[in-house]
Amino acid sequence: MKVAIYSRGLDAEQGSSLQALLEELAIHKIQVFIYHALLDQFSLPQHLTQQLTTFQLAEDLDKDVECLIGIGGDGTILDAVTIVKDSNIPILGINFGRLGFLASISRDELSIAVDALVNRTFIVDKRSLIHVDANQPLFGNAPFALNEFAIHKRDTSPMIKVHTYLNGEFLNTYWADGLIVSTPTGSTGYNMSCNGPILFPESSSFVITPVAPHNLNVRSIVVADDSVISFEVEGRSDQFICVLDSRREIVDINIQLAVKKEKFSVNLIRLNENSFLSTLRTKLTWGLDKRN
Repeated sequence: MKVAIYSRGLDAEQGSSLQALLEELAIHKIQVFIYHALLDQFSLPQHLTQQLTTFQLAEDLDKDVECLIGIGGDGTILDAVTIVKDSNIPILGINFGRLGFLASISRDELSIAVDALVNRTFIVDKRSLIHVDANQPLFGNAPFALNEFAIHKRDTSPMIKVHTYLNGEFLNTYWADGLIVSTPTGSTGYNMSCNGPILFPESSSFVITPVAPHNLNVRSIVVADDSVISFEVEGRSDQFICVLDSRREIVDINIQLAVKKEKFSVNLIRLNENSFLSTLRTKLTWGLDKRN
């Protein structure tokens, strides 16, 4: 069995957890590809490092890699999506961060997670992605995102007007600081913090949510994910910001933009007991009485 390990970077005290993960994988004689920056960060024992192969790009991974383990927070998983792309390599998230909707397996469950990989006693969830099209190159060779696409005004510039069209038909003009188009997976992220609804991962939908809208009667709207959503932006500034998950680009005001469902999906691994509902209850403390 071959697996890859990726992280944005860990704190110094988290090196012991990384070593524990590598030890568990070595026990089961699993061949490991490790992100080069992660290996450079820590002084790991030689008996572990001599068995490792480093990678930097998706193309460096062996085609037989069966899983990419992302260690960190949800941001690590979002980065991992741009690494696996359309390879169908499933992603297993180990939560070294804070909230962890995507990286829902705790570091205390390392051995359980490795056993699940070896014995294939895990569940694979398919998650849809959002794709952005523009009349100029955007986001390199990864114009897709797991969570959301967003339009933002720049820094302290006044609010912008986002003329929004659904399959070519005018939907609304949003006077706001920005606009979010979220996937079901991303509905518990930036969308939720802007009072957008939570969608179940299997719901075939996008949700459009304004950011600090000027009109108080403007609310989120849920649309089918086979829709094409296009935008025209007006503002006093000549530029605004486009965001795909944690990646951003500054673009000219006259750019033509549209988003749609990506042709491929991404596979996320979860343990049997970690359902979407249990994650919601745990992360949002639903059902707990905090009045005492």
